[in-house]
Amino acid sequence: MTPQTVQPAEHADAREDVRYEAVRSRDARFDGAFFFAVETTGIYCRPSCPAVTPKRRNVRFFATAAAAQGSGFRACRRCRPDAVPGSADWNVRADVVGRAMRLIGDGVVDREGVAGLAGRLGYSARQVQRQLTAEVGAGPVALARAQRAHTARVLLQTTVLPVTEIAFASGFASVRQFNDTIRAVYAATPSELRAAAPARDRAARRTATPSAGVPLRLAHRGPYQAGPVFDLLQREAVTGVEEVSGETGRRLYRRTLRLPYGTGIVAVQERPGRAGTGSGGWLEARLHLTDLRDLTTSVQRLRRLFDLDADPYAVDERLGADPRLAPLVAARPGLRSPGTADPAELAVRALVGRTEAERLVQRYGKALDAPCGTLTHLFPEPDVLAGAAPHGTPGALAAALADGAVRLDPGADRDDAERALLAVPGLDARTVAVVRTRALGDPDVAPPGAAVPDTWRPWRSYALNHLRAAGEWENDR
Repeated sequence: MTPQTVQPAEHADAREDVRYEAVRSRDARFDGAFFFAVETTGIYCRPSCPAVTPKRRNVRFFATAAAAQGSGFRACRRCRPDAVPGSADWNVRADVVGRAMRLIGDGVVDREGVAGLAGRLGYSARQVQRQLTAEVGAGPVALARAQRAHTARVLLQTTVLPVTEIAFASGFASVRQFNDTIRAVYAATPSELRAAAPARDRAARRTATPSAGVPLRLAHRGPYQAGPVFDLLQREAVTGVEEVSGETGRRLYRRTLRLPYGTGIVAVQERPGRAGTGSGGWLEARLHLTDLRDLTTSVQRLRRLFDLDADPYAVDERLGADPRLAPLVAARPGLRSPGTADPAELAVRALVGRTEAERLVQRYGKALDAPCGTLTHLFPEPDVLAGAAPHGTPGALAAALADGAVRLDPGADRDDAERALLAVPGLDARTVAVVRTRALGDPDVAPPGAAVPDTWRPWRSYALNHLRAAGEWENDR
């Protein structure tokens, strides 16, 4: 049984019975796939909550934390259900609900409102509200509100920022709205929530300084093979924008980010060994942002880069049934399919290669106001590249990205984006496949002409990563 096997159950009662069994066994594989609430206590939890298992008749199930909050339940202080990995469904699904959830995660509702979200999806605001409510039990405003509350809790418990600054940094329109939301979600005032921080967060807060950044644990479910991900990032690292330092098993990945309100420098630590081989684990991260309103967006972009919301149980179950892949899956359980922190940047880099990308950074990238070691620039924006080097395929791609002919944001329709990319003069299908896999997060991509069986679907991107990690893919090309 995997988290995804819950979804296609024929009857709601059967699905809820499976979910209750997951709660009764405290199965962390389901953390983030659904939430449960206890009517007698008014609290909602993650499935792996260590508290005493409630009676079945007192339990209600929800697809999202926002839906539980909307029904009047408050977050459990013991299991912190808002800190679970995101549901893998929202990254896998290509329909309007999946696209909407990815956009909300990127902070679009906070920046552009529901109208902006609907416009990006090509639907009316009413249609988006109806579809989200029907599928996940909450509309876009409620989903964004839950996300703001989580961001606020992180800042309250890990930084020494004044409460007023945290309110606006989290995306709230007023301090009153912030206070009301925190009380509703956590049954505590902001000051009480800060005082109730776990010991680790309190210790970090005592030594925090304005220049220390925001420390985070980026949670994932199940096993996580950090080594191959950091190997890839090290091979691809573009000087000035990225760096990977340290010994294998304890490497540190750092990069610059262009964000909606400012810029950032983020650092993610490789965990030694096979971290989280049981119920799950996390990657340690630290974010230095010029504007804390970018916290939610930067976290979501890191999660996509490191593929932290994947469901390794569903992937490994499917691919492990294949005779060719079975030994590879057994050797590397939880192998991920890395994405990108900047889709437009990834598209240009996939086309021109690392050496040319470094030249573009030095010539056209924007220099940071405060360089940090070898991190000195932001990758050049598409409109800058289109104006500075308009000729050839790179210029055509940059122009298409700049004018919106090619959309690669989290809510982009993957098929539409692929058609638009193929229409760029000189852009070949193999490069487009890389962009679809990495920039659009498609888990089921095979390069054109590759002998990849349909039995690997819907996880062909992961299957190819297993072959690459084992050194077998080059022989198939």
